[in-house]
Order: sequence, then C-alpha cells, then structure tokens
Amino acid sequence: MTLKDRIIDEALKLFSLKGYASTSTTEIISAAGTSKGGFYNHFKTKEELFTAALSRARKIWRERNLAGLDEIGNPLKRLQKLLENYRDLYLTDSHTFPGGCIFVTFAVELAGQNPELAAEVNEGFTRLQRMIQRLLDEGKEAAFTKPEADTARVTEIIFTGLLGACVIYNLDHSRNNLNTTIASLILTLQDIQRGDDVSV
Repeated sequence: MTLKDRIIDEALKLFSLKGYASTSTTEIISAAGTSKGGFYNHFKTKEELFTAALSRARKIWRERNLAGLDEIGNPLKRLQKLLENYRDLYLTDSHTFPGGCIFVTFAVELAGQNPELAAEVNEGFTRLQRMIQRLLDEGKEAAFTKPEADTARVTEIIFTGLLGACVIYNLDHSRNNLNTTIASLILTLQDIQRGDDVSV
C-alpha cells in the first residue's frame, strides 16, 4: 500500500468516527505513520484529502453494495440483493468505517458548515434514490410487480428506510436492529410483487 493510500484509509476511519471538521491533519498524519512533509507531498489541503477520501468511500460503496447484482435478471431481486449487501457487506464493516456510514456522518456534519462539500456528499444520495426508482420501474415494466404498484412511493420508503437504518446503526451498532429494518424493507418489496411471484 502506498503512503497516499494509507493516508486516505486512515482519514476515512477518523472521519467516520469524528467527522471531517473535528479531525485534524495532525491526527491523520499520526494515524498514517508519516510526517507533515509526507502528508503535504500528496495533499495540498485537508479539503483535497476530503475529495480523495470521498472518492475512495464511493468506490468501496459500489464494490460492496453492487456485488453480485449483475448476475441477477429480476430487477426486484437485484434490489433485494442491494439491501442484503448493504446489511452484510457494507454497513457492518467496522474496520473500514468504525464510526458507521461515512456518508451520513458527512451529510449531517457538513450541511450547515460547508455547503459545497455537503453538496458533493448529497450527490451520492441522489444517485442511490434514482437507482432504487430505476430498478422498481424496470420491475414494473417487466410485470414482476402488481400493476397498481406505486414505484415512487416504494422508492421513498426504501430510500428513507436505508438512511434511517444507517443513522440508527451509527448510533447503536445493533445488528439485531439493522436486521429488523432491512427485513422490513424486503417485506415492502414482497408486498408489491405479483401474486404468482412472491419470492423476491
């Protein structure tokens, strides 16, 4: 692992625990086992490091949450797999994100402090919501859902449910509560399925 990668990884851990503003470059330098010179050879500013860390966090999010989705034909099953991956591969990864989902941490912290950085974070939430909507719409077009299914409403339920699960898990790290929330979202998917295809 290069020094640059180590700095980013340690920054992600600290950002997830303490937030961006409350994490000093000195703490990051110490955690990465480098010097000020080593740090500033790779990052001119803390904000530049934030951009690199956010990019790495997004890459991790995609690798974990989208794992195996391409192998599934039914859009509803792909969405269920996303929910399961979120529960099993992403949110409970205490090594990479010891403080929980870094995107929620950033969104809450930066909303009132740094609108530009907050906008970068919120872009990811917008893409997630659009992805959920797209999968549900594809499922409806392919007749996997009941004709009357309101995909916009279900999108809102699943999207806000995921964010809620994330916030609560950041607070209590309870696997039981997380399992219950994800199970409820999966049941929401099952509720809109056609009667002859009840197993997502």
